[in-house]
Amino acid sequence: MQIFRFDRDSARPIPAFGSTNAYIARGVRTPGPTQIGCFYLEPGGVVGYHQATCPQLLLVVQGEGWVRAGDGARVPVKAGDALFWEAGEWHETGTDSGLMALPIEAEGLNPGQFMPVKEAQIS
Repeated sequence: MQIFRFDRDSARPIPAFGSTNAYIARGVRTPGPTQIGCFYLEPGGVVGYHQATCPQLLLVVQGEGWVRAGDGARVPVKAGDALFWEAGEWHETGTDSGLMALPIEAEGLNPGQFMPVKEAQIS
């Protein structure tokens, strides 16, 4: 058995998209186009507005914050929420108090196949 780390100390800053106080610990990349990591957004942190290069699922594990998709308003999110963006969809994630989330990027993602839809939708 091997034990690996994905804690905050193993994460690196996210410099792209005008992001602030945002870090990612890389997780897994498969031979196909799949990538899994761990975001750490410190208080006031933002992963800046950018376009999804492929379908993306963001699982909020700890804390709370907000997301924005397209030209929409900020929508509050918290631990237990899963956000899904289609390829090409513009989006942004931020927090006032801190947030940890697992981003999953892969072709063919279909979270609706297993997860129930939350009543408040983001458009």
